[in-house]
Amino acid sequence: MLKPILLVEDDARDLELTLVALERSQLANEVIIVRDGAEALDYLNREGRHADRAAGNPAVILLDLKLPKVNGLEVLKAVRSTEPLKSIPVVMLTSSQTESDVVHSYELGVNAYVVKPVEFKQFVAAIADLGVFWAVLNEPPPGSLRATRRYE
Repeated sequence: MLKPILLVEDDARDLELTLVALERSQLANEVIIVRDGAEALDYLNREGRHADRAAGNPAVILLDLKLPKVNGLEVLKAVRSTEPLKSIPVVMLTSSQTESDVVHSYELGVNAYVVKPVEFKQFVAAIADLGVFWAVLNEPPPGSLRATRRYE
């Protein structure tokens, strides 16, 4: 069983474009969608409406920076300070090119900072590349839950 991709995005247009891009990359991973930072933390910590979800962490978190309730930087900080979560790859996927946002994200331990391209084809290509790299090619840290790879 493949680990899911956790997509944390509040903007309906960006959400739809990201889902289209992930679909075009033909990843078999389930995409879990949450619309704000508080729900992302509930999902990751198996609390609230996500208390009954199956154990295990997502393959990657695609995290918007500007979110309602709890912003992306606060989510990232919480992930990096929580032992069972801190090794999950986190990709900040945002429209912000502000230097302070980039610097602060890396200071908090983000794995990658990707500015959402404005042009549709570029956006689809960027998301497809992210999905393939983090969900398929990246080797997670020892002890992570992951489907067994078969080389035939």
